Amino acid sequence: MLPFAHLQQPIFVANSIWMINKVYFNAITAVLFFCWYAVPAFAQDSVKRIGLTQAIEAAIANNSNLRQAQIDEKIITANYQQTQSVFLPQVALSYTAISSTNPLNAFGFKLQQGAITANDFNPTLLNNPKATPDFMTKLEAQQPIINLDMLYARKGVAKQINLYRYKTERTKDYITFEVQKAYLQLQLAYNGEQVLTEALHTAQSVYTFTNNRLQQGLIQKSDLLNAEVQVTNIESNLSKARSNIRNASDYLSLLMGVNPGRLYSLKDSVLLTLTDTLKQAGNSRADFMAMGKAIEAQDLMIKASQMTYLPRLNAFGNFQYNDHNFAGFGANAYLVGIQLTWDVFKGNRTKNTITVQKLERDKLSEQLQQQKDQSRQELNKAYRDLNDAQFEMAQQKVAIAQAAEALRILQNRYQQGLVNTTDVLMAQTQLLQQKFGMAQAQFTYKLSTFYIQLLTSTTNK
Repeated sequence: MLPFAHLQQPIFVANSIWMINKVYFNAITAVLFFCWYAVPAFAQDSVKRIGLTQAIEAAIANNSNLRQAQIDEKIITANYQQTQSVFLPQVALSYTAISSTNPLNAFGFKLQQGAITANDFNPTLLNNPKATPDFMTKLEAQQPIINLDMLYARKGVAKQINLYRYKTERTKDYITFEVQKAYLQLQLAYNGEQVLTEALHTAQSVYTFTNNRLQQGLIQKSDLLNAEVQVTNIESNLSKARSNIRNASDYLSLLMGVNPGRLYSLKDSVLLTLTDTLKQAGNSRADFMAMGKAIEAQDLMIKASQMTYLPRLNAFGNFQYNDHNFAGFGANAYLVGIQLTWDVFKGNRTKNTITVQKLERDKLSEQLQQQKDQSRQELNKAYRDLNDAQFEMAQQKVAIAQAAEALRILQNRYQQGLVNTTDVLMAQTQLLQQKFGMAQAQFTYKLSTFYIQLLTSTTNK
């Protein structure tokens, strides 16, 4: 029997297909205004301007996860090359030195060496031979002819090559989405810094005016303390916002395969619109196609197991030299033949193996259907999030205008001594919250758009 057993169950990786659809899609945790670590001012850092397209291209070229997926693809391709042994001969060359006083072996050595004489038939010598050496040089060859189980196993491994190609393509889609999300987080962090910087200037103006009024004895010191608390809180949040810019930059560097520590600024703003037609996740999405190839590969493995019920036909042969001297090449002989083998009964092992393989195939089919159902649910949620974000942006636009006008009126009245400091500070806080709400709504809208693109992407392979 030829040593092809390693082909009967090639490495099957269907269950390890990444469930890339399970993306951590939580817009609230994406708000980067409330981290815990502050950093020095950005004036001390070298800032690199980067665009979204440039970041995606860098990630596709250098991302570690994508390189690992490409290596997995090369590994399965190399495994497929191993299955060429189904067609190609196996050749082995050996040299054996041996010595024996066993009567049968000693007589056989001389017979193979072509050194038998009449004296060798002496019963005394036959029963009690001296140590007889034999030096054998042997060339062996085995040639597969018909091994149907191995042929189907080879086809199964070929399907796995396509599986990994689709897996690599889906990894590219996911990395692209992650870069888009990281870029939006960086944009959100810069928006937060801008909002807080403007708020700080306003708060400092209120503090200066309040301090002057206190020096004139027109207000109480508690008003000045409230204004000072407002300035301190905004300064603290501004420091955190700048730290968030660094955090977002580090994450973007990680995706692009760059060492952390570099600070990025936005080269362009992300402006997105979706068509009115609702897209659906089609069957041609890369991860769906990968799962489909996994099921096809499992079908072929079942077929390979079924083919083990049939006989196998293989050829073999060897050519050898035998001599009683070291490195001698005296007598030579050859042996050739064809072997037909048939495993008639293997204790129901093959039957049970096929049963297990069919169950595994059915499980893969259920997983594929579950994956499609979950994708539809996530897509519906993404469209709802998109609509909610559109509505919220419209509401926040109106709310910002109203809050800004309210703050302007209160500031004018405050300068006239008609309202107290607390009213102005509350109005400023309200405007700050509305601007944060607008930035968050814009982030959610853009992220939902990119997520819909991820869920509805298709492959041409």
